[in-house]
Amino acid sequence: MSKVVVAPYDSNWAKEFLRLKNFFSEVLRGSDVRIEHVGSTSVQDLAAKPILDIDIIVKNRMMLHEVISHLSKAGYEHIGDMGIKGREAFKNNNASHSIDWMKHHLYVCIEGAESLKNHLLLRDYLKNNVEAVKEYSLLKYKLAKKYPEDINAYVEGKTALITSFLAKAGMNNDELERITAANKDLS
Repeated sequence: MSKVVVAPYDSNWAKEFLRLKNFFSEVLRGSDVRIEHVGSTSVQDLAAKPILDIDIIVKNRMMLHEVISHLSKAGYEHIGDMGIKGREAFKNNNASHSIDWMKHHLYVCIEGAESLKNHLLLRDYLKNNVEAVKEYSLLKYKLAKKYPEDINAYVEGKTALITSFLAKAGMNNDELERITAANKDLS
């Protein structure tokens, strides 16, 4: 089990995302994709685990094979949807390139998928709500201190606040229930 470390916002996170976005843009040259910085590191002044979350967005499921193939050649292992429909996860094997990347989670998401909607709505809600950023940061510090060795308890502890933000951003109850269930089943 990895240690839960929450750090104050670091402006280098945005720079590291741009480095990775440029890399993925080159790897996926000719593919019709959009690359988004999501997760806590994408929000100014939000405390976060110093791990970037990156969504590569494809228009439909038929594009997945092409994108998976290109990412595989670039040293990323496809590890499946990990129980989240519409989102394919990748592990960076770092074997085929010598660039020292910041630690990151890479996902390929299908346009319109609920998991993508979750990422984008939460990011955009937080970017537009300073008080929510403060509240979320405080909760993250508290949970990291309470559960320094238990990432599952840390994630589950954030869920009620996250879903309250998503409700304000327009997600419906069925969607919020699925997010809550997914955040309880991380094993």
